[in-house]
Amino acid sequence: MVDHFVAKGFQYFDTAWFYHNGKSETAIKECLVDRYSRSSFLLTDKMPLILIRQEEELEEYFETQRSRCGVDYFDYYLIHDMGGDRRQKAEKLHVFDFMKQKKAAGLVKQIGFFLHDTADVLDELLTQHPEVDFVQIQLNYLDWENEAIQSWKCYETAGRHGKPVIVMEPVKGGTLSRLPAKAETLLRSCNPHMSIASWAIRFAAGKENVMMVLSGMSSMEQLIDNTSYMEDFVPLTEKESALIGQVVDAINDSIVIPCTGCSYCTLHCPKNIAIPKYFSLYNTDMQELSTKAWTAQLMLYGHLSEQYGKASACIECGQCEKMCPQHLPGTKWLKEVAKQFEGGH
Repeated sequence: MVDHFVAKGFQYFDTAWFYHNGKSETAIKECLVDRYSRSSFLLTDKMPLILIRQEEELEEYFETQRSRCGVDYFDYYLIHDMGGDRRQKAEKLHVFDFMKQKKAAGLVKQIGFFLHDTADVLDELLTQHPEVDFVQIQLNYLDWENEAIQSWKCYETAGRHGKPVIVMEPVKGGTLSRLPAKAETLLRSCNPHMSIASWAIRFAAGKENVMMVLSGMSSMEQLIDNTSYMEDFVPLTEKESALIGQVVDAINDSIVIPCTGCSYCTLHCPKNIAIPKYFSLYNTDMQELSTKAWTAQLMLYGHLSEQYGKASACIECGQCEKMCPQHLPGTKWLKEVAKQFEGGH
């Protein structure tokens, strides 16, 4: 797969400490670094902030990663997940200063971070740290206008700060390659020769400020498909973009909780539970493949619950139900949210 990818003229490889049960970095060394000249590929790695407890560990992890990958330098280096309370931790440990030092020393060419969080958080980070060269965000056509994920808002925020975007989750971990029948029929009727996944990749890659789209390819078939239409990339046409809107509507027709996000329910919640945000995450998570062990929604729920009460904190006072214009059984759905994201605890 690496050989085919490189032979087609592609260069960008993305790894991290955690990927493939901690074996991704050594696999990159064996499959790529040991077999190709350093100038023939671009390699990205990430500082595993969640594991670090003391500032001196930054150097230890960084050098271990360079050794694992077998490289003198990284082309791109990110802070792994800056959402939630990781911001405070990064400041306390002076992670941004550390990365600037590595860039000045030539051990990293460009520095950035990725996060699964809201646009206001991204805005704060980029305002505080204009030194970053790029950001990595979740962006796909299903999450583009989703108020919980905020793909469009985060994309717009990055552009406002003059930061190019690397896209993660363009196919939502495979979810947008397996659509409801109605949505798939819409795409097949327009172009039966294009894969369902290609629509999602092209949607992301066609955005003006996107510098790279990351697509995790786990088989040669997927790799051949992706490289076939990205080799000579053609953005979505106006007609195709309009069709994507219909596909999103078809997918959203299957939403579980018909919450409009008005937020009246949160006005008198004694536990400060972010009810509409949690309902939106739940609806989105219900659209994921059942075989996925991890989703971005799970991570976002964790970040939000650091600021707001967890769904399981609901005391069933009924205040939310009194305020809901849609007359939703809020306490019932909060139990489902807790079951989905907290394991029922």
